[in-house]
Amino acid sequence: MAITLNKDALANAASLLADKKVARDARDDWSEHAPSSAEENAFIEKHGYGEYAKWHLGVDRSKSEDTKGRYSFPFGDFTRLHRCAVIALESRAAQNDHGSIAKAAKSLLDSMDGD
Repeated sequence: MAITLNKDALANAASLLADKKVARDARDDWSEHAPSSAEENAFIEKHGYGEYAKWHLGVDRSKSEDTKGRYSFPFGDFTRLHRCAVIALESRAAQNDHGSIAKAAKSLLDSMDGD
């Protein structure tokens, strides 16, 4: 897979952090807080894939722009940045050798925890 850091998504996450739109949830909460497939589909239908992409730190440019499979490493629920999501994606990115994504997640987490 050719997954790279989605810089537009990183900018969106930084903006959410600056605007204090952050859920400071517990480490293991992401499985409960992550949007369901139906919620993702409703968001895409209303806002399009361009906005959907801004909620994922990973992008695989070899896949079609109009597929959910192009985007990975979600960090929020379409309204807030979730600490639990950033923790989960940092770990998963590091385990799968996506260094730039893991580094970006670590930076976000440090910023969240430093507030």
